[in-house]
Amino acid sequence: MPRPTDARRRGEQIETLAAHWLEQRGLTLISRNQHAKGGEIDLIMRDGETLVFVEVRHRRRTDHGHPLETVTPAKQRRIIKAARFYLQTQRLSCPCRFDVVGVTGTRPDLTVEWIRAAFDAY
Repeated sequence: MPRPTDARRRGEQIETLAAHWLEQRGLTLISRNQHAKGGEIDLIMRDGETLVFVEVRHRRRTDHGHPLETVTPAKQRRIIKAARFYLQTQRLSCPCRFDVVGVTGTRPDLTVEWIRAAFDAY
């Protein structure tokens, strides 16, 4: 099996940090890195009765934009497609939400921003 790149390893660390950060705010981690045809969901969490699909984005610096700005309409469509696939394969029918967590900086100086219901499935 190939070794993960430094960038992939950093991404996994940021996703772990985001999951713990969200858990401290009352969400429960259900799954990580769910792959579906054409997309991936970084984190799947539960907020009460609501299933939350979370996209985690990181940038060390914001000179060229904030990480929250990188969740384009095309990226949103891929996440929605992956979420629908997950719901279908798990045979779930429940309220859902799409959140985005933007992390900026480098360890130990990281800033986390959370947008609940950042976009809707259409």
